[in-house]
Amino acid sequence: MSALADLFDPAISNGQLSSITVEGGENLYTVGDEPSAVYLVRRGLFAVMRDAGDGRMQLVGYVRRGECVGEMSVLSGMARGSTIVALRDSSVDMFRAADFLKVLQGRPDLAVEIAHLVVRRAVGAPLLAARSQIILVAAAGPGVDPVMLSHWLAQSCVNAGIKAVALDSRVAGSESDWIGPVEAQHDLVLLAVRHDEKDWLTLCQRQVDRILLLGRSDLPPPPDSARWSSETMQFHQLVDLVLQRPASAVSKHGGAWLSATGATRLFHVDDGGGGVDRLARHLSGRSIGVALSGGGARAFAHVGVIRALREAGVVIDLICGTSMGAIVGAGVASGWDDAELDQRLRKAFVESSPLDDISLPIVAMTRGHKVEARLTEYFGDCDIADIDLPFFCLSANLTSGRHCLHDRGSLVRALRASISLPGVLPPVIENGQVLVDGGVLRNLPTDLLRARHYGAVIGSDVSRDRGLLVEEVMPPRSWWRWFTSGAWRRGPPIVSILMRSATISAGAEIALARNAADLYVMPDTGMVEIRDWRSYPQAVDAGYRAMRDALAKFDDPALALQELRAM
Repeated sequence: MSALADLFDPAISNGQLSSITVEGGENLYTVGDEPSAVYLVRRGLFAVMRDAGDGRMQLVGYVRRGECVGEMSVLSGMARGSTIVALRDSSVDMFRAADFLKVLQGRPDLAVEIAHLVVRRAVGAPLLAARSQIILVAAAGPGVDPVMLSHWLAQSCVNAGIKAVALDSRVAGSESDWIGPVEAQHDLVLLAVRHDEKDWLTLCQRQVDRILLLGRSDLPPPPDSARWSSETMQFHQLVDLVLQRPASAVSKHGGAWLSATGATRLFHVDDGGGGVDRLARHLSGRSIGVALSGGGARAFAHVGVIRALREAGVVIDLICGTSMGAIVGAGVASGWDDAELDQRLRKAFVESSPLDDISLPIVAMTRGHKVEARLTEYFGDCDIADIDLPFFCLSANLTSGRHCLHDRGSLVRALRASISLPGVLPPVIENGQVLVDGGVLRNLPTDLLRARHYGAVIGSDVSRDRGLLVEEVMPPRSWWRWFTSGAWRRGPPIVSILMRSATISAGAEIALARNAADLYVMPDTGMVEIRDWRSYPQAVDAGYRAMRDALAKFDDPALALQELRAM
């Protein structure tokens, strides 16, 4: 038992503890309050909110069962710097500030442990995602069975060695604190609510850490789909959407469902249970996500990275990317196997250049029509929200100065924005915003991937392997030979300068991306010039070798990565 847990042991606390209950949606304390006590969470989940500086309160982290909160302001004697709000009905043990400080003076072991806790939180530990333990699975429309889905999910978790149980309305009212004993005995509790069980829904909404709304992807959302959610949960991005479809059908309404329910993430399953294991991995922290950087022709190394992961049996549950990394990631999300990924990228970029529709350089050096035509040819009229494998990509919004995360809407449009290198391709104009290559602001989005799932994060980075060499930016010795050889299709040397400028990463960004990844690889693409599309084989081989070597340290890479952050 730790010193802090020992302090909150009622058997040895000499009556200095008192227990209080905080209903879901209520504050434990508010920013500016006097530091009157230190708290230990016995049951439930709390959100940590701080002033964002513009009048808004920003979510910065969570306090879970068994964790302490309030100690920093008690130690400093300063007013509370955060608002702590219960996301569900919770209970805490309260230790008055004066008693806490008195005990601390005679307990050096406790002082050291508190110091470690304060330092971890000062450097950002609260930013870790909330690990959900009690999850509501609610039917947000007709034609779905949340009870069956809950049992499927629980069984998938049990098969993976995780203690999980699925409950429905038959347990309602069995005892006053019916959820406490169940929570204490399981890693994951799934509460299933059918579409007509309004009273059971009301009871469950005050007990859960996360909400899964279940609908059908072959039907539009009903007008009342949002009422099954919770404004508090929506605000804290703890509402997910699961769309079920017939095994042979194609999803069509993902974007509409996301807008109607206010969900943060979307998962797809079919009537036969396909996709349930992936969803169970996401809920239990066993999912594996992959982030791919931009980098022009060097980004072909990601093809080799994916091949090495698949050969090692690593199942990819979520993928994202920036610029050319987004193109590779979209292929993976679309279900392309290694052969199809290789064939399509070779045809699109190696056998002929999509960047040779040269334009008068008023906005950009190319018209961008060929790029858009090829994206349409390979990805069709597809909405990101309707892809089975969760996917997102990034562009840079030059209007707002922020990155833009694309997880719904036209896949072709999102990819076109993500690869719009300033000066090379015309920007994408969307809703009055100017969108360009995502590498301008965030070239390897491992931190954004970390925020969207609990499991392992793999980052493949080709953005800083090597800079430009002098010969790559020198004008051709013979313009005639440059044209007759076909080298002009790669663009003049200014293209290399623009591409490198858009994908170069600062040291702080590299550190952020590396720290957010559990497995980080930087393939040796030094032999590949950033616009040399015909160096495809060398880039692919570099990525394959880098990931193969990184996985060699694991006896069983697939199992090791899945268990890295599992419950």
